[in-house]
Amino acid sequence: MEFHHPTTLDDALAAVAEGAQPLAGGTDLMVETNFGHMRPDHVVGLRRVAELMEWGDGRIGSGVTWRRLERDGPRALAQAARTVGSPQIRNAGTIGGNLGTASPAGDGHPFLVAVDATIELTSRSGAREIGWREFFTGVKETARSDDELITAVGLPADLPERQEFAKIGVRNAMVIATVCAVVTRREDGSTTVGLGSVGPTPLRANRAEEMISSITRPTESDLDEFQRLVSGEVTPITDHRSTEAYRRHAAGILCRRLLERCLR
Repeated sequence: MEFHHPTTLDDALAAVAEGAQPLAGGTDLMVETNFGHMRPDHVVGLRRVAELMEWGDGRIGSGVTWRRLERDGPRALAQAARTVGSPQIRNAGTIGGNLGTASPAGDGHPFLVAVDATIELTSRSGAREIGWREFFTGVKETARSDDELITAVGLPADLPERQEFAKIGVRNAMVIATVCAVVTRREDGSTTVGLGSVGPTPLRANRAEEMISSITRPTESDLDEFQRLVSGEVTPITDHRSTEAYRRHAAGILCRRLLERCLR
């Protein structure tokens, strides 16, 4: 295996254009490699590329680690970061790697979905910015071309005032989510719901959002209807972690609880 360790973005892009496999924190790629699921001939490590570590003005570089997000990120993203693996994993894993893997259970995805984040993709031909809906194309599939790197995440300038993240799993720590979600709410009542691990890609519960956003002070019956709508909008599967029925039920309850936190 040939390993390339560039210190500039231009060198990293050149290696990717020649077919090198990008390696950020390695928390997903090395697992796949160790299990023999993939064996890249050429790997380009990104840890020394300073441009990917930059963070400011609503732009988070793809090389920013979960540890930094846990400490300094927006509330719901910081909450999500705290649930990612162990401290060692959070010190190595990056938001860009999470996006590149595109697992339906990616802990960072619900926040990016809920706030309508954009993803910056860069090749030697230039950079392009696409919305999350265009970026996620299927289970562990994205719109990234082979010659592109995920270089940053773009956040809107006016993030919602209230935002909450939580996930459900089979144990309390170092767990892959059975369901994960972010709910945001603004002072005017506008509400968004981002969900993960309940479909082939992360998704928004649009009907539930529309219904609850129109109500300034939701009652118990309103919350019941919100929960029902969320459960009806997800498209989960049954696998070794959970059943379709449980995921559907849990998604509604989890989002209701997050909304209740936002309303306090």
